[in-house]
Amino acid sequence: MSSPTELSRRDLLRNAVIGGGAAFAFGTFCPARAASAIPQVKPEEIQLDPRRLQVAYDLLEKWTTGPNAPVPGGAILIGRFGKTVAPRFFGRQGPEPDAEPIRDDAMFYMASVTKPVIFMAGMLLVERGQLNLSDRVTRYIPEFTGQDKEKAQVLHLFTHTSGLPDELPRNGDLRREQAPLAKFIEEVIKTELLFVPGTQFSYSSSGTILVAEIVQRLSGRSIRDFVREEIITPLGLKSTGLGSQGFARERLVRTTVPDYQVGSPGNWNSAYWQEFGSPAGGLFSTPQDYAVICSLMLGGGKWGDVRLLSPATVRMMTTNRMNDLPELPEPVRRTQPWGLGWRQNHLGTTDSWSDLLSRRVFGHTGSAGNVVWMDPETQGFCIVFTNYLRARAPWRLVHLSNAVAAAFV
Repeated sequence: MSSPTELSRRDLLRNAVIGGGAAFAFGTFCPARAASAIPQVKPEEIQLDPRRLQVAYDLLEKWTTGPNAPVPGGAILIGRFGKTVAPRFFGRQGPEPDAEPIRDDAMFYMASVTKPVIFMAGMLLVERGQLNLSDRVTRYIPEFTGQDKEKAQVLHLFTHTSGLPDELPRNGDLRREQAPLAKFIEEVIKTELLFVPGTQFSYSSSGTILVAEIVQRLSGRSIRDFVREEIITPLGLKSTGLGSQGFARERLVRTTVPDYQVGSPGNWNSAYWQEFGSPAGGLFSTPQDYAVICSLMLGGGKWGDVRLLSPATVRMMTTNRMNDLPELPEPVRRTQPWGLGWRQNHLGTTDSWSDLLSRRVFGHTGSAGNVVWMDPETQGFCIVFTNYLRARAPWRLVHLSNAVAAAFV
């Protein structure tokens, strides 16, 4: 049987010969035109209580005010029914005490809120008959071998049950060396597993990098190009990129960095890392752009005139897939629901997004102080982007989410 890479080259050649009219059939989706910008309305027009919404605004205003503010800066954008209220911006563009006021065109570092976009890229290949989630990873990456790796399915990568660690053992070294993505991929492929795939849950940035490599091998394109051509451009996102190339650096929000990154040439605010575009956490975006992604998911894969994903794909991505793993412990399946790339609310645990949101709510958080969630029951969504370290006070995002959830009437 031909390898995935060989199949990709053949398909690319067929695309070139046949032309754009049949491009979708062979993996290059070219919509007739990009989607339009998301409309802004008053809160009452989308059944939001403005007084309750103000509670969230007041909280972030308080936390971003003054020389010793615990949160340097941030933004809140709330939407419903494919529309949003106007975004609100707070604080400073960076963590420095003398940092400039935050810009209204600020592009935030998404950190792990990048991951659902990478998994979305993988699901596009599933829809096109190029990728099977039930396949062994070795079908697409033959050199991923040794120590139970032959048991790893692509599904395990999507649900963080592969056994791959979160960060690579040499993550800090690779950043200091300013290594390219290919080096990170090489390290992931040879990294030992923490457990037998499918038997435990352990959040894994490394697994997301491996999904990106599968997309690269099957499509014959870099993950940056694939995301831009297949997701960003069709949705008309003008201020979003996997990596910051092409955008003015003064628009990029500088975030508080972890202790291990202080003084490193590979820290989150370095030109190297901003331009790197890590599949595990390298997306830059604005609240307005990411609102389109939220509306797309709540719209069953359609935004404006663009049908990017099928309703079946969205259902599988946003419902608990942990029940599909027979060897996973029951408490994990019950209390830590995950879809395919999107997480669901973990009620009763320390990483819950809100006490007022059900387990049907899906979204993602980012270590740079971000949370995005969507509620299929209310058709509402919440975007909170900040530049403080979430790990230092995860409860701040929960307080904000509680206030926002209470505003839906």
